[in-house]
Amino acid sequence: MAAIQYYDVVLQPLVTEKSMAGMGEKKYTFLVHPEANKTQIKEAIEKMFDGVKVAKVNTMNQDGKTKRRGMTFGKTAKTKKAIVQLTEDSKDIEIFSGL
Repeated sequence: MAAIQYYDVVLQPLVTEKSMAGMGEKKYTFLVHPEANKTQIKEAIEKMFDGVKVAKVNTMNQDGKTKRRGMTFGKTAKTKKAIVQLTEDSKDIEIFSGL
């Protein structure tokens, strides 16, 4: 396994109705690298966004869905989601401000 850099950890923000509702409580949802752990995710978020302090990180692994094309079965890629809880004195993440 190669060393994962902080800019490789966070793949993209996840924008759903449930994740948008959590933003009032300073909870933000991201798709992250499947091999990243909680401390790597925390460091990556704090380095990528200025003035942000992470209180805790919850992660969940999602298996790929089974897809069929004719008689052939396959699976889509596995993903990992991270819900990041910010501290009370932390700044908001600007990437979600216009949504």
